Amino acid sequence: MTQSKIAVVAGGSAGVGRATVEKLIAEGYKVGVLARGEDRLAEMEETYGPQVMTLPCDVSDAAQVSRAATLIEEGLGPIDLWINCAMLTSFSPFTEMKDDEFRAIVDTTFMGVVNGTRAALAQMEPRGRGQIVTLGSGLGYRAVPFQSAYCASKHAINGFVASVRSELIRKNAGITMSLVQLPALNTPQFDWARNRLETAPQPAPPIYQPEVAADAVMRAVHKGSRELFVGASVLQLVFGNIFLPDYLDKKMSTSGAEMQKSDRDAQGTSDDNLHGPVDSIPASAHGSYGERAKASGLIVDADLARLAVFGGLIIGTAVLSRLLPRR
Repeated sequence: MTQSKIAVVAGGSAGVGRATVEKLIAEGYKVGVLARGEDRLAEMEETYGPQVMTLPCDVSDAAQVSRAATLIEEGLGPIDLWINCAMLTSFSPFTEMKDDEFRAIVDTTFMGVVNGTRAALAQMEPRGRGQIVTLGSGLGYRAVPFQSAYCASKHAINGFVASVRSELIRKNAGITMSLVQLPALNTPQFDWARNRLETAPQPAPPIYQPEVAADAVMRAVHKGSRELFVGASVLQLVFGNIFLPDYLDKKMSTSGAEMQKSDRDAQGTSDDNLHGPVDSIPASAHGSYGERAKASGLIVDADLARLAVFGGLIIGTAVLSRLLPRR
């Protein structure tokens, strides 16, 4: 009998994490699911039975994450794959955010990745094999207003993963680290995040369903990809910021800000998930903007995309230099 592969999804009870758990199970994985919301974890246990092992865990707490990794290895077996996708955000002007609010977002969105990666490596390195996939964002290349803590965290993730990846290559550790850079998605993030905008927040169009992101995660798993860009909007953010950063600073101050505002009434800051789960929202991958979300999207290898863009520039420059009259 073939032994099931074992995966851990940190932040797996809703949004992209929830969609990814479903795809992993469909491919025969047994999945350890980490999340703060005990009600959602119980829902997942009822749905998937022995295919999942759920553990209440705040990923901002390194000791909790380390303990969860140990328990999953004891309960399911050696961890083959670890996926970091827990996140928090606040739709707020920076000057209106208190220190504890900013830190809570960074502690979950960035330090959660640090803690998850450390826990995964502690289990994987002695065996000399394993995969770690971390969910980033196009906002890790081009920030937007009103999400300073989230954007800072996603920028930090890029640097952290690149540094650790090089260390693992240097040690010939046999462990791959992948980044999946996501576009705006129809997840519950926009239904439970802290909000100080005049209206309820929305994913900035174009909007994609979370299964598009989960498909990209699975591609990274299958191919061991260094980095994937998901959705044409991520390509626009990445390359637009390289070539036209000043223009984008101004663009984001106007349309970039307004695109995050929906036509729905604001819910205020009382019922949000910043310091604890919102139990009224079930264990769903989807948020409340499904009618506008695309079910498919571009998934491209980031390194090939860079080669295509810069190779095209080099070729175009060479051709142009031959066509221009010489003095």
